[in-house]
Amino acid sequence: MNKGFFSRLFRKPVDTVPQLEMMRHNLEDLPEIDIPHGYGLRTHRPGDEEAWCRIMEGNVGKDWTPAKCHEKLTGDPRFKPESLFFATFEEAPVASACAWTRLADENVIGEVHMVAALQNHRGKRLGHLVNTAVLHRLRELGFEKAHLLSDDWRIPAIKSYLTAGFQPLNTHESHPPRWEKLFDQLGLSNQ
Repeated sequence: MNKGFFSRLFRKPVDTVPQLEMMRHNLEDLPEIDIPHGYGLRTHRPGDEEAWCRIMEGNVGKDWTPAKCHEKLTGDPRFKPESLFFATFEEAPVASACAWTRLADENVIGEVHMVAALQNHRGKRLGHLVNTAVLHRLRELGFEKAHLLSDDWRIPAIKSYLTAGFQPLNTHESHPPRWEKLFDQLGLSNQ
């Protein structure tokens, strides 16, 4: 008998925990849009799908292709080109975030969706830039609050979200101890 086969067959499923959640309870007093020296900010243009896929790859999922981008983002009725932001370097997109909604008819809570930056452009506050652009866009669209999902390992992003006025939102029993650990790592007191 093949022991490997049976061990795979009867292996206990790995428990998965949901992503962390954060909420900005109002869209007043938003941070200023501050574009770092040498960078630019713009919204989606036709043909940006490949650049967007490069930014997302390994940061927000894997195996991104223009077809998958169309399926998951640009082909969705909720997608608006003026709500997908890119930080650019020498005109090339290097970071991105999108103003989004969970439901097509949502009009109170907007989403900060799919925030990522290319590895060699991290540490330049580009995540903060595109996040802030999305917050301003959500306010412009009439939303009252902003919500986002993040992962425990995205410590610089979480610090940026906290700086931008987001607060932890505990929607799962795993969230409080995970937030406590993150606040310890950041050297902050849990609010």
